[in-house]
Amino acid sequence: MVTAGGRVLTVAALGPDLGAARGLAYEAAGRIRFEGMQVRRDIAMDAGTG
Repeated sequence: MVTAGGRVLTVAALGPDLGAARGLAYEAAGRIRFEGMQVRRDIAMDAGTG
């Protein structure tokens, strides 16, 4: 993968509720690795999921 920066990948998941879906999405994102990768950890936090 070659990128000049910015958001280059989206991971989404479905679950029985928002917290479960969020957890599954971060679990999937944890399986992806590339040099210089950064992951936002605040997605859905304002929705009270955790």
